Amino acid sequence: MTLAAVRPLGRAGLSRTLLTAVAFCSLLGCPHRPTTPTHAELATVGGQQDALALCDALEALIAERHDTLADREYAYEVVRRHDEDTAATQFARAAVTGRLVQRKGLLAANLVAEIERAARRSRELDPTFRDGAATRLLGTLYVIAPAALLEHGDSEQGLALLEELTAARPDVPENHLRLAEAYIALGDASPAGPHLCFCLAHQTALRADDRILLGQLVAQAGRVPCAVATVCMR
Repeated sequence: MTLAAVRPLGRAGLSRTLLTAVAFCSLLGCPHRPTTPTHAELATVGGQQDALALCDALEALIAERHDTLADREYAYEVVRRHDEDTAATQFARAAVTGRLVQRKGLLAANLVAEIERAARRSRELDPTFRDGAATRLLGTLYVIAPAALLEHGDSEQGLALLEELTAARPDVPENHLRLAEAYIALGDASPAGPHLCFCLAHQTALRADDRILLGQLVAQAGRVPCAVATVCMR
């Protein structure tokens, strides 16, 4: 989860704007509107009462850039009703909620704390679930989201989580991608270089949308210290 939709404002301006949005919703109320997904397969999966399966189905659409706002809203409405205290269900709730925030930006700023709580709980229950997926999500959230919207972490802790996960599982390309993204988001592109190089060498293991992100990060980082600097976009 990059939360790229809200990043261009900068951390200080973003914090103020998000807090204004949260206060607006608190005072006036943010009405709930039931949605129907654009892609009918999400309703089929959601009807099976499997939060993780629904999360995976949504992620498959996002990876190929086929998803819609209605898809993300529908998935959130379903997973928020799941209260199973398992690493899988809590991760699904964090991931789907994160995708909604990513798409709606300021209008869903009040959901950031919900992402944090679910990701932390998934990590507590099973930190090894899907190669540390909750740690990856939580670390990225702590780096990107304004600290004022979080209950526990901050960018320093987020970076530490991503560094520790990458050191523990250096074989997972997505770990390197999220860590490089974190360094660049925090304005320090130099240590991102080796991680971008690893991703470039293993880009076929990345999802289509992550390969696009990789290309963007390489461009932002400037010159990377490796011979292979071509990004396969598909």
